[in-house]
Amino acid sequence: MTNFDQGPSLETMIQEAGGAVNLLRRSPLGKFFAPGYEAEFTTWREEQKAWMESVALLELSYHMPELHLRGTEVIPFLKEIAVNKLDVFPVLRAKQLVLAAPDGNFIADAIIFHEEDDFYRVVGDIDWVHFNAVNTSFDVTATVNPNWYGPQVPRDVFRVQLQGPRALELVTELVGHHLPEIKFFHIGELEIAGKKVRALRHGMAGTPGFELYGPWDDQEAVRAAIEQTGAKYGLRKVGAVTYPTSSQESGWMPIPLPAIYTAPELKEYREWLGPYALSALGSLAGSMTSENIEDYYINPIEAGYGSLIDWDRDFVGRDALRAKFDEPKRVKVTLEWNDEDVAATIAASLFDGSPAQSLNIPMPHYAFYPADTVLDANGQQVGVSQWSCYSANAQHVISTAVIDTSCAELGTELTLVWGNPDIQTSLSDAKEVRKIRVTVAPVPYFNKAIKTTN
Repeated sequence: MTNFDQGPSLETMIQEAGGAVNLLRRSPLGKFFAPGYEAEFTTWREEQKAWMESVALLELSYHMPELHLRGTEVIPFLKEIAVNKLDVFPVLRAKQLVLAAPDGNFIADAIIFHEEDDFYRVVGDIDWVHFNAVNTSFDVTATVNPNWYGPQVPRDVFRVQLQGPRALELVTELVGHHLPEIKFFHIGELEIAGKKVRALRHGMAGTPGFELYGPWDDQEAVRAAIEQTGAKYGLRKVGAVTYPTSSQESGWMPIPLPAIYTAPELKEYREWLGPYALSALGSLAGSMTSENIEDYYINPIEAGYGSLIDWDRDFVGRDALRAKFDEPKRVKVTLEWNDEDVAATIAASLFDGSPAQSLNIPMPHYAFYPADTVLDANGQQVGVSQWSCYSANAQHVISTAVIDTSCAELGTELTLVWGNPDIQTSLSDAKEVRKIRVTVAPVPYFNKAIKTTN
């Protein structure tokens, strides 16, 4: 029985397409676009600047599914499949949940909130946890609270994020000028406009922030209070165009390709996933054109999660991941794109007789799983660039990439190949590739003293 709606399983779709690369290259689903709210509330430039200069209100209520785990053995269950430390996890705490495949490569990440003694809320990429939960012998029950990509029904909670240097001031005033201390990745209980909400403390671009959530029916009063009070702090609501660009400055990889398409141990999982799973629908496009889907995988260490791994216990993929940890070959970096080359590529896509692949602003990549080749000075591939955006704060196009450790020194000049050479994809008819000079920059981009320029 497959998950989601009836139809062919992911495993069947892969076989019928002649392989995972063919399946994903032919997908018509474009780049991620957050559903359920306005594309822009002001302009995407002003909305981006808000999380750096004042305070930004980001919407999380519609696109992020939740998996509710209940039972007395949720943590023992999770310790079998998650790579990260879970032993110290009291109520009103949150953790990053990082999941690896048997080969040690990355499957997904999510945030898990410990809400009550036997109730945990998993927010983000939930499929692998859900599959394991319905097949476990531990005392765990799993219920999906779907996102608005599916039927538009009320969610369990609304969820918004306040980020920026004035977020702390704003939340303090919203709760009546007495904000209890909330440590990083702890959850506080607050009252806003007479409504009880919970607040996860975290940060973006080096500034404090809060993720606020509460009962779905209470959101109107809470939102009105946030917007009214936020006006004096320069609050900007972040629209659906701007939202996907928020990750590049902080160096988070939003949607790496899950390493699930070939391993024999994961065949049952592929047979469980239905045709509307994002791993079945997601498009793969870019200048990297390997026919081997495994060449597109990354591992949790390359994604930046090495310090979270609990090596003192067994979990899915532990031994393979340990080998990757002991001998790392690639590392995550920010790539800063050359302004002149970006402008020339945009011009070529608009005005030349044989156009290059369009490079849209503020979000250049055009696939759900983007993969663009990165070359060294000798023309050899040394990495792959993933999500990209134009940052009004950086005043450059930047992208998150994994590259060979030998090329990762800040300021190293490399070349990104832009386009779709010699391969058919439903998202592009432009086969001409362009070479764009890029420079290795810090990740997170704004959390280091050194910043490169073109």
